[in-house]
This record gives sequence, structure tokens and C-alpha cells, in this order.
Amino acid sequence: MTASGEAVTYSWGPSERAERAAPVVTSARSWRPSRAAGVAFVMGLLVTGAFAFTSLGVYNRNEDRLLNLRLRELNLVLAATAPSTQTPLASAAELANATGGSPQKFRAFMAPYVGGRPRPFASASLWPLGGSHLAPTAVVGAQPVLASMPDKARQLFERAKRPGVLNVTGILGSAHPSLGFAFSASGRNPKFAVYAENPLPANRRSTLERNAAFSDLNYALYLGRSRRTSDVLVTSVRRLPIKGRQASSVVPFGASAFTLVVTPKGSLGGAFFKNLPWIVAVVGGLVALAAAMLTDGLAQRRLRAEQLAGVLDRVAAENRQMYTEQRSISETLQHALLPDKLPDFTGLQVAARYVPAASGVDVGGDWYDIVAVDERRVLLIIGDVSGHGLRAATTMALLRHATLAYVAQDPAPATVLAKLSDFVDSGVEECFATVLCALIDVDAHRVTIASAGHMAPLLLDGEHADFVEFHVDPPIGVRRKAPYREVTVSVARSATLVAFTDGLVERRGEVLDVGLARLRNLATGQELTLDDLLVKLARDLTSEDHHDDTAIVGIKWVS
Repeated sequence: MTASGEAVTYSWGPSERAERAAPVVTSARSWRPSRAAGVAFVMGLLVTGAFAFTSLGVYNRNEDRLLNLRLRELNLVLAATAPSTQTPLASAAELANATGGSPQKFRAFMAPYVGGRPRPFASASLWPLGGSHLAPTAVVGAQPVLASMPDKARQLFERAKRPGVLNVTGILGSAHPSLGFAFSASGRNPKFAVYAENPLPANRRSTLERNAAFSDLNYALYLGRSRRTSDVLVTSVRRLPIKGRQASSVVPFGASAFTLVVTPKGSLGGAFFKNLPWIVAVVGGLVALAAAMLTDGLAQRRLRAEQLAGVLDRVAAENRQMYTEQRSISETLQHALLPDKLPDFTGLQVAARYVPAASGVDVGGDWYDIVAVDERRVLLIIGDVSGHGLRAATTMALLRHATLAYVAQDPAPATVLAKLSDFVDSGVEECFATVLCALIDVDAHRVTIASAGHMAPLLLDGEHADFVEFHVDPPIGVRRKAPYREVTVSVARSATLVAFTDGLVERRGEVLDVGLARLRNLATGQELTLDDLLVKLARDLTSEDHHDDTAIVGIKWVS
């Protein structure tokens, strides 16, 4: 008797007594699912549908979250270009005001910044303000398109009379579309404005390279806060406006702003999450059918738990990857603001090391420069801006380029520090920074040093090592009541001068003298090359958990 009450008979042939024959149903009817199976199947379908829609919602929210994260990363990259655009223009404007608009000095200063990639500008020009005839007096690179548009130039430089602000203008209706930047130096009545131009693609199309960090996105960049097609600067799509899933933000840039709209080229979370709703629907249907037949609800709950665990693991992995990427971006930005290569000098060896903080993603404000004053004199500059983050980095870049401009006028250390202090005290930038300037006479073996709150460098002479004694004057950003003072010291042949920032010697809960003594003891008696000495100091004096950036510069006499 079957479970449904149907009779079943088994026949045994005479020669088959040792075997069992197949059952034969003598009375049968079509199979119908039971009510419990039907209810289980319907409930399974409902549960499957709920999970499918939930996974679809989770997928959409996750895609929106990832897209907004990518947008914020792009915003940081775009905002980080503002200091690199403004700083050379600000330095050139200060130089023009200081030199009475000298075309020769303007061209010499701006030449390294003009010429197209990787240089920031295709054209740079100097415009005197206040005259009846508005035209550039000096041009570096291509002739600016703005020079052929007097009305637009007049409107731009009316805004550029406001000192200390980067003004942006778009020349979008021209046969040669361009993006221009204007800056006038600080002061009540600026006499000159510096203008730079970069050409735009004629059709505004520019796609990201496949190996770029944001190659998985399409984008459109507009000038200002509108999203009109006429205001687009550059885009990677054929038709505007962008359709479908998208995110947008307004990025301040000088006195203007850019509107950035991005859309994914595909699934940012991966093909698995994109197909997850369909996977859930198919698997859920099969599980519902199995539940109706086998009532295996426990297997359904286990499957859902495994799926949820997989999602959580992927979210944790994404968070770790995002932290690593942000850390790499911060270190790359800091190194981009430091000299790519130190110059070569006859009679001297120079080397430098930069050690970023071991934790966090904020950018520091340590910097250094070694500048050739003439054939036999070299100026060493090392500084440390207080704080961390993008503001510290931009302030560092501003001080560094301002210092280089002042060195070009007068390399005396006390004079450079005085001009830099006056520049900051004028209200251009609120900051607190320590700076050390050392003018090195190679042949005379003399070093003239002035310090704005910075620690003394270490002078190595064979088996002896001592910190240079000099007057420490107020840091940059602290109003001073007296001029900066200089000290000139003589050094022996084959001596080595090591300048550094406080990250090399400072430790939490430790007196500074202990760190200075540790540095002197480690550097004394080392028979190493200059590069190896700096590597040893950086390795042995910066721990794995140090919380501050460190810059080290070494100069060794070889004659």
C-alpha cells in the first residue's frame, strides 16, 4: 500500500525466485502536490522574491556608495591641483611686483612651468594692470588666446585686481578652446597679473587611460556650478548630459569652481554583486522547490547565512583596500611636492631622505631645497609646517615657492627668512612653520646660518660631532620684534653637515635633549658614504610607530 492508498503487487517468475522483480503499479492517478508542499513552495517563492529585491536594493546602495567614494577621491585629486596651479602663478606675481615687471626675470622664472605635459601650463604671460591698453608684456610658450579677446580679457583682469585669489576663465566658444588662470600678488593696488592658459580638446573628448586609477568611470567636468553642455570643459562620453547611475559634486577651485559628474562604466562592486539578484532568484526557486518536496528549511537558512558572511568579508576587504589606496595617494602627493632630484655641485656631495609617518593618511608639511646661488655658493633650506593634512601640504608648497622667489632676489639667510616672515604676516596664509637657511661657501669652507625656530644642524668632523651653535629666532607665523640673526662658522675639510626636522629626534613622553644626544651618538665615528649615513639615521631613528614625517638633508665637502 502506498502513502496515497494505491495498491502495488509484486510478481515473481518461476526462474526468478532468487531475484526481486520491479514493482508494478496496478492502479495509479496523476500526482498532485499536497497543501503543505504548495504552501511551502509559495512561501519559498515569496521569501526568494524578498531576498532578490533586497539584494537588488543592497546592490544599488552599494554601487551608489562606491560611486560616491570614487567621486570623493576624484574631488581630492582635482582639489589637490589647485595649489600646484596657484603657487607658481603667485610666486611669479610676487616676483613681478618686486622687480617692476621685468620680462626677463618673469620668463626665467616661468620657463620651467610652461611647455605642456608634464609641465602645468602651455602658455604664461605677464599683464600690467591699470593702463588704457591691456596687453601682455612678456609671454612664455604659446601666444595666449585671451590676447585676441580684449573684452573678455578686460572682464577677467577686473576680477584679477582682487589680490591673492586664483581666478579661472573658460574660453569655450573660440576656435581654440582653452582654460585660463589669472593671479595678482598681494597688496592694495596690484600692478601686475600673471595669466596662464591650457588648451582644451576641440570636441571636449578625453578618455582616461586603461591603467589609470579611475579608468572604470566616465566623467564630465563643467566650469562653474552649472551642468549646461556649453560649459563642459572635458568629458569621456559621446553625448551629454550623462544618463543612468551618476554622482556629482561641486569642487571649489580658487575664486571659481568645477562641477564634476561621474558614472560607472560597469559594476563597481563586481559582476557577482551585479548578478546576485538573479542568482538569489534562481537559487531561491530551486530551494523553494526542494523545500516543498523535502521540507529542508534548515538548508535555506544555512545558505542565506553563508551569503551574508560572504558579503561582510567583501566589505571588510574593500575597507582595507580603500585605506591602502588613500595612504598611497597621501605619500605620492607629499613626494610630488618635494624636489625630484638634487642638483650636482663641484666640491660637495648632497643627499636627502624623506620618511613619511608610519600611520594615518594625512599629508605632512616637511620640505627641503638645495639651491645653487652661483658657481661656488649653495643655499640649503629645510622647514616644517605645523599640522597635517591637505592644508599643511598646500601651505608648505606656498612657503617653498615663496622662499625660492626670495632666494632669487637675495640669498642671505636672514634676508630670506625676513621676507618669508613678512609674507606670512601680511595675511596671505595663516600658518606656523620652522625654517632653517644655511648659505654655504664651498671654497672658503664657511657656513652662514639663520634659524626661524628650527633646530640646529649636526656638524660631523671625523670622530667629533656637535650641533652648530647659533641664535634661534621666532618661527615663521610669529610676529618678530627684531631682525633675524646670522652666524657664520668655519668647517674642516671633508666635514659633513646634517640638517633635519623634528620627526627624527622627537618621541612622545621623552625630553628633546635625549633624542638629540641619540642622533649625535649614532652619527659619530661612522665611516660611511653620505647616502649610507642618511639611510642609517633614517632607519635607526624612526620607529615603526612614529607619528610625524621626517626630512633629512646631508652636505659633505669633498675638497
